[in-house]
Amino acid sequence: MIVCRSASELDRLREVNQLVGHVLDHLRGAAAPGVTTEELDALAEREIRAGGAVPAFKGYKGYPATICASVNEQVVHGIPSAKTALREGDIISIDLGAKMGGFFGDSAVTVGIGRISPEAADLLRVTEESLWKAIEAVRPGARVSDLGHAVQSHVEKFGFSVVREFVGHGIGAELHEEPQIPNYGDPGRGPRLAEGMVLAIEPMVNLGDAGVKVLKDGWTAITADRSLSAHFEHTVAVTADGAEVLSSAAKASEGTRQQ
Repeated sequence: MIVCRSASELDRLREVNQLVGHVLDHLRGAAAPGVTTEELDALAEREIRAGGAVPAFKGYKGYPATICASVNEQVVHGIPSAKTALREGDIISIDLGAKMGGFFGDSAVTVGIGRISPEAADLLRVTEESLWKAIEAVRPGARVSDLGHAVQSHVEKFGFSVVREFVGHGIGAELHEEPQIPNYGDPGRGPRLAEGMVLAIEPMVNLGDAGVKVLKDGWTAITADRSLSAHFEHTVAVTADGAEVLSSAAKASEGTRQQ
Protein backbone atom coordinates (compact mmCIF):
# COMPACT_ATOMS: atom_id res chain seq x y z
CA MET A 1 0.00 0.00 0.00
CA ILE A 2 1.28 3.44 -0.97
CA VAL A 3 0.63 6.10 1.68
CA CYS A 4 0.10 9.82 1.02
CA ARG A 5 1.20 11.84 4.02
CA SER A 6 -0.66 14.66 5.75
CA ALA A 7 0.83 18.11 6.24
CA SER A 8 1.71 17.31 9.87
CA GLU A 9 3.36 14.04 8.87
CA LEU A 10 5.36 15.84 6.18
CA ASP A 11 6.57 18.30 8.83
CA ARG A 12 7.97 15.40 10.86
CA LEU A 13 9.50 13.79 7.78
CA ARG A 14 11.06 17.12 6.83
CA GLU A 15 12.61 17.48 10.30
CA VAL A 16 14.27 14.05 10.40
CA ASN A 17 15.43 14.26 6.79
CA GLN A 18 17.00 17.67 7.28
CA LEU A 19 18.90 16.23 10.24
CA VAL A 20 20.13 13.42 7.99
CA GLY A 21 21.24 16.01 5.45
CA HIS A 22 23.17 18.00 8.07
CA VAL A 23 24.90 14.88 9.41
CA LEU A 24 25.87 13.82 5.89
CA ASP A 25 27.41 17.26 5.36
CA HIS A 26 29.54 16.73 8.47
CA LEU A 27 30.59 13.28 7.29
CA ARG A 28 31.48 14.64 3.85
CA GLY A 29 33.82 17.11 5.53
CA ALA A 30 35.31 14.46 7.82
CA ALA A 31 36.07 11.96 5.06
CA ALA A 32 39.81 12.40 4.44
CA PRO A 33 42.94 10.32 3.94
CA GLY A 34 43.74 8.28 7.07
CA VAL A 35 40.22 8.44 8.52
CA THR A 36 38.66 5.01 9.06
CA THR A 37 35.11 4.15 8.12
CA GLU A 38 34.57 3.14 11.75
CA GLU A 39 35.45 6.69 12.81
CA LEU A 40 32.92 8.07 10.34
CA ASP A 41 30.34 5.68 11.73
CA ALA A 42 30.96 6.82 15.32
CA LEU A 43 30.70 10.46 14.25
CA ALA A 44 27.41 9.79 12.48
CA GLU A 45 25.88 8.11 15.52
CA ARG A 46 26.94 10.94 17.84
CA GLU A 47 25.49 13.57 15.51
CA ILE A 48 22.22 11.70 15.00
CA ARG A 49 21.66 11.21 18.72
CA ALA A 50 22.67 14.81 19.47
CA GLY A 51 19.93 15.86 17.04
CA GLY A 52 17.29 13.94 18.98
CA ALA A 53 17.06 10.97 16.61
CA VAL A 54 18.29 7.38 16.59
CA PRO A 55 20.16 5.51 13.84
CA ALA A 56 17.75 3.83 11.44
CA PHE A 57 20.14 1.25 10.01
CA LYS A 58 21.74 -0.02 13.21
CA GLY A 59 20.05 -3.31 14.06
CA TYR A 60 17.87 -3.22 10.94
CA LYS A 61 17.67 -6.86 9.86
CA GLY A 62 20.86 -7.36 11.88
CA TYR A 63 22.94 -4.62 10.24
CA PRO A 64 25.68 -3.71 12.75
CA ALA A 65 26.39 -0.03 12.09
CA THR A 66 24.92 3.47 11.78
CA ILE A 67 26.10 4.18 8.23
CA CYS A 68 26.77 2.13 5.15
CA ALA A 69 30.31 3.02 4.06
CA SER A 70 30.99 1.63 0.58
CA VAL A 71 34.49 2.26 -0.77
CA ASN A 72 35.52 2.13 -4.46
CA GLU A 73 34.08 -1.07 -5.99
CA GLN A 74 31.62 -1.47 -3.10
CA VAL A 75 28.18 -0.51 -4.38
CA VAL A 76 26.08 -0.38 -1.20
CA HIS A 77 25.89 -1.76 2.36
CA GLY A 78 29.60 -1.64 3.11
CA ILE A 79 30.12 -2.24 6.83
CA PRO A 80 32.31 0.33 8.61
CA SER A 81 35.57 -1.04 10.00
CA ALA A 82 38.59 0.10 11.97
CA LYS A 83 40.66 -1.74 9.36
CA THR A 84 39.39 0.38 6.46
CA ALA A 85 41.29 3.66 6.35
CA LEU A 86 40.49 6.01 3.48
CA ARG A 87 43.30 6.73 1.01
CA GLU A 88 43.97 9.50 -1.45
CA GLY A 89 42.07 8.73 -4.65
CA ASP A 90 39.35 6.59 -3.03
CA ILE A 91 35.68 7.28 -3.41
CA ILE A 92 33.25 6.42 -0.62
CA SER A 93 29.48 6.19 -0.64
CA ILE A 94 28.03 7.19 2.74
CA ASP A 95 24.41 6.11 3.21
CA LEU A 96 22.68 7.36 6.35
CA GLY A 97 19.28 6.84 7.92
CA ALA A 98 17.66 8.19 11.09
CA LYS A 99 14.39 7.84 12.95
CA MET A 100 12.73 10.61 14.94
CA GLY A 101 9.18 11.04 16.13
CA GLY A 102 8.08 7.84 14.45
CA PHE A 103 9.33 8.81 10.97
CA PHE A 104 12.42 8.02 8.93
CA GLY A 105 15.00 9.97 6.97
CA ASP A 106 17.35 8.50 4.38
CA SER A 107 20.02 10.03 2.14
CA ALA A 108 23.36 9.15 0.59
CA VAL A 109 26.33 10.88 -1.00
CA THR A 110 29.51 9.66 -2.66
CA VAL A 111 32.66 11.59 -1.79
CA GLY A 112 36.06 11.70 -3.45
CA ILE A 113 39.03 11.48 -1.07
CA GLY A 114 41.62 14.05 -2.03
CA ARG A 115 42.53 14.04 -5.71
CA ILE A 116 40.56 11.40 -7.60
CA SER A 117 40.91 10.17 -11.15
CA PRO A 118 39.06 11.93 -13.98
CA GLU A 119 37.04 8.74 -14.53
CA ALA A 120 35.97 8.68 -10.89
CA ALA A 121 35.09 12.37 -10.99
CA ASP A 122 32.94 11.82 -14.08
CA LEU A 123 31.20 8.87 -12.40
CA LEU A 124 30.32 10.96 -9.34
CA ARG A 125 29.13 13.88 -11.43
CA VAL A 126 26.93 11.81 -13.73
CA THR A 127 25.44 9.76 -10.88
CA GLU A 128 24.49 12.88 -8.93
CA GLU A 129 23.10 14.48 -12.08
CA SER A 130 20.98 11.36 -12.69
CA LEU A 131 19.47 11.73 -9.21
CA TRP A 132 18.41 15.28 -10.05
CA LYS A 133 17.04 14.16 -13.41
CA ALA A 134 14.80 11.70 -11.53
CA ILE A 135 13.76 14.37 -9.01
CA GLU A 136 12.83 16.68 -11.88
CA ALA A 137 10.53 13.93 -13.20
CA VAL A 138 8.55 13.85 -9.92
CA ARG A 139 5.07 15.37 -10.25
CA PRO A 140 1.49 14.30 -9.55
CA GLY A 141 0.29 12.01 -12.31
CA ALA A 142 3.76 10.86 -13.38
CA ARG A 143 4.55 7.15 -13.21
CA VAL A 144 7.14 5.53 -10.95
CA SER A 145 9.01 4.20 -13.99
CA ASP A 146 9.47 7.76 -15.29
CA LEU A 147 12.04 8.27 -12.52
CA GLY A 148 14.07 5.20 -13.39
CA HIS A 149 13.93 6.05 -17.07
CA ALA A 150 15.32 9.50 -16.31
CA VAL A 151 18.23 7.93 -14.41
CA GLN A 152 19.02 5.27 -16.98
CA SER A 153 18.84 7.49 -20.03
CA HIS A 154 21.21 10.03 -18.46
CA VAL A 155 23.70 7.48 -17.10
CA GLU A 156 23.96 5.39 -20.25
CA LYS A 157 24.53 8.50 -22.36
CA PHE A 158 27.94 8.69 -20.66
CA GLY A 159 28.73 4.98 -21.00
CA PHE A 160 28.08 4.01 -17.37
CA SER A 161 25.85 1.20 -16.08
CA VAL A 162 22.84 1.27 -13.76
CA VAL A 163 22.66 -1.32 -10.97
CA ARG A 164 19.52 -3.46 -11.23
CA GLU A 165 19.59 -5.43 -7.97
CA PHE A 166 18.99 -2.50 -5.61
CA VAL A 167 16.25 0.11 -5.90
CA GLY A 168 14.79 3.21 -4.31
CA HIS A 169 11.67 3.04 -2.20
CA GLY A 170 8.86 4.76 -0.44
CA ILE A 171 9.65 5.97 3.08
CA GLY A 172 7.68 7.27 6.04
CA ALA A 173 6.66 5.44 9.19
CA GLU A 174 8.84 2.56 7.94
CA LEU A 175 12.30 2.78 6.45
CA HIS A 176 11.23 0.88 3.34
CA GLU A 177 7.69 1.29 2.04
CA GLU A 178 5.95 0.93 -1.29
CA PRO A 179 6.55 1.72 -4.08
CA GLN A 180 9.85 0.25 -5.15
CA ILE A 181 11.69 2.62 -7.49
CA PRO A 182 14.05 0.93 -9.97
CA ASN A 183 16.70 3.13 -11.57
CA TYR A 184 16.01 1.82 -15.07
CA GLY A 185 13.15 0.90 -17.38
CA ASP A 186 10.68 2.31 -19.87
CA PRO A 187 8.62 5.38 -18.90
CA GLY A 188 4.87 5.38 -18.32
CA ARG A 189 4.66 2.29 -16.14
CA GLY A 190 3.93 1.51 -12.50
CA PRO A 191 1.91 3.42 -9.93
CA ARG A 192 1.00 7.05 -10.53
CA LEU A 193 2.61 9.59 -8.23
CA ALA A 194 0.26 11.60 -6.04
CA GLU A 195 0.67 14.62 -3.78
CA GLY A 196 1.84 13.55 -0.31
CA MET A 197 3.82 10.51 -1.42
CA VAL A 198 7.37 10.40 -0.02
CA LEU A 199 10.10 8.67 -2.01
CA ALA A 200 13.75 7.79 -1.41
CA ILE A 201 15.32 8.03 -4.88
CA GLU A 202 18.80 6.51 -5.05
CA PRO A 203 20.65 5.78 -8.28
CA MET A 204 23.59 3.36 -7.98
CA VAL A 205 25.87 3.57 -11.01
CA ASN A 206 28.93 1.54 -12.05
CA LEU A 207 31.91 2.66 -14.08
CA GLY A 208 31.96 -0.78 -15.73
CA ASP A 209 29.30 -3.43 -16.15
CA ALA A 210 26.03 -3.42 -14.20
CA GLY A 211 26.56 -6.75 -12.42
CA VAL A 212 27.04 -6.94 -8.66
CA LYS A 213 27.63 -9.64 -6.08
CA VAL A 214 27.25 -9.78 -2.29
CA LEU A 215 30.26 -10.72 -0.16
CA LYS A 216 30.33 -13.42 2.52
CA ASP A 217 29.41 -10.91 5.24
CA GLY A 218 25.89 -11.00 3.77
CA TRP A 219 25.75 -7.22 3.34
CA THR A 220 28.51 -5.68 1.25
CA ALA A 221 27.63 -5.55 -2.45
CA ILE A 222 30.49 -5.02 -4.90
CA THR A 223 30.71 -4.64 -8.66
CA ALA A 224 31.24 -8.03 -10.32
CA ASP A 225 34.05 -6.61 -12.45
CA ARG A 226 35.58 -4.63 -9.53
CA SER A 227 34.95 -1.30 -11.28
CA LEU A 228 34.13 1.82 -9.26
CA SER A 229 30.54 2.47 -8.16
CA ALA A 230 28.77 5.64 -7.00
CA HIS A 231 25.53 6.17 -5.06
CA PHE A 232 23.51 9.31 -4.37
CA GLU A 233 20.13 9.53 -2.62
CA HIS A 234 17.56 12.08 -1.54
CA THR A 235 14.20 11.69 0.16
CA VAL A 236 11.59 13.79 -1.64
CA ALA A 237 7.91 14.59 -1.16
CA VAL A 238 5.55 14.80 -4.11
CA THR A 239 3.92 18.25 -4.11
CA ALA A 240 1.38 19.93 -6.34
CA ASP A 241 4.26 21.70 -8.11
CA GLY A 242 6.68 18.75 -8.39
CA ALA A 243 9.10 17.61 -5.69
CA GLU A 244 10.34 18.98 -2.38
CA VAL A 245 13.76 17.62 -1.41
CA LEU A 246 13.32 16.85 2.28
CA SER A 247 16.89 15.68 2.91
CA SER A 248 18.69 18.82 1.73
CA ALA A 249 20.75 20.24 4.58
CA ALA A 250 20.14 23.79 3.35
CA LYS A 251 17.02 25.29 1.86
CA ALA A 252 19.07 26.75 -0.99
CA SER A 253 20.68 23.46 -2.02
CA GLU A 254 18.14 22.67 -4.73
CA GLY A 255 18.92 25.91 -6.45
CA THR A 256 22.66 25.20 -6.44
CA ARG A 257 22.52 21.59 -7.59
CA GLN A 258 24.65 20.33 -10.44
CA GLN A 259 23.02 19.92 -13.82
